[in-house]
Amino acid sequence: MHDDDYSDIYRQLGITPVINATGNVTLLGGSILSPGVQAAMEAANRVYAPLEEVLDKTGARIAQLLNAESAFVTSGCFAALVLGIAGLLTDGDPDKIARLPDTTGMKDEILLQKPMRYHYDRCITVPGAKLVEVGDAHQVTTSQLAAAIGPKTAGVFYFARGERMPGVLPLRQVIEIAHNHGVPVIVDAASEIYPVERMTTLAASGADLICFGAKYLGAQNSAGILCGKRTFVAAARANNFVSYESQRNRALGRGYKLDRQEVIAVTVALQEWLTLDHEERLQQQADRITVINQTLADLPQVTTVTDWDASRDPWMRLLVRFDEAQVGKSQAAVIDELRTGEPRIWLRNDGDALVVMVNSLTDAETALVAQRLRAVLGGA
Repeated sequence: MHDDDYSDIYRQLGITPVINATGNVTLLGGSILSPGVQAAMEAANRVYAPLEEVLDKTGARIAQLLNAESAFVTSGCFAALVLGIAGLLTDGDPDKIARLPDTTGMKDEILLQKPMRYHYDRCITVPGAKLVEVGDAHQVTTSQLAAAIGPKTAGVFYFARGERMPGVLPLRQVIEIAHNHGVPVIVDAASEIYPVERMTTLAASGADLICFGAKYLGAQNSAGILCGKRTFVAAARANNFVSYESQRNRALGRGYKLDRQEVIAVTVALQEWLTLDHEERLQQQADRITVINQTLADLPQVTTVTDWDASRDPWMRLLVRFDEAQVGKSQAAVIDELRTGEPRIWLRNDGDALVVMVNSLTDAETALVAQRLRAVLGGA
């Protein structure tokens, strides 16, 4: 790789960076900061500011941008969900806050539709809540959800991306049923950021708390956004790291610390995302996919298809399928060869297809990915 492909600091530490064709993933650091976000972080780093005031003022700006009642920046979407659920359990009561994850005597059940079970629902149990499944693996009915709400129910959890799954109740119905029983709804909307109206629609959906991952907006890997109704956001924030210090309340969120630079960066990144020329951004992705397609076009053992739902997906995916018998390699072997070769390229699979995410590539990296795919899949 060329000297300008990565900074000296990585080489000094013996680290070889990778070409990221996997997208905005935690394992590779989330995203590359834009010049505007980087500049904002550097400017914020030059002086000190009271973090409570930083959270207050940026939260007010974020709430305004999202048309929500209230908001604050968190140390990731997972942390936003944990803090939100902690708020549902404790309702700002300092004695309850100090006791978590011990929920003795509290409403501590969080309902989740069984077809929506996923890797990150661990956030429900972290603050001490008990996850209660509703329905079966294939379907949930309105009557099942209503019947599951009882005297111990503290809230209903909703995985926004899971609304596409067959058999699940749509968010509007979940909100209606929950609110008819006096129960709040918290939404994991980590990557639900496009079209940009998706963010404001969720904030206006009637859900009580909505959580986003800031890495998807072009902010740092370490941050998220919690927004929603004022009383519920305040209860969540009472469990945050600043409250541990300012209120001396022993909140479990003490470990979810952020610096002033990070909070400012999220605010700037959100502003940039909401005003970005998304047609230009998506055309750039389409152009990169064309480069890869053209490079692989004459390989009969390889087929490609662009996977993108314009109504919901922030990024385009290129699915690459190949005949393992003709290539002489398994899918896992191909992924490993790309990750350990030169340059090192990270991509992942989805079922029988390799998935290339071009939003996290530069134009130069796109050409390298195309060439390496051609070589590894038998076109050398």
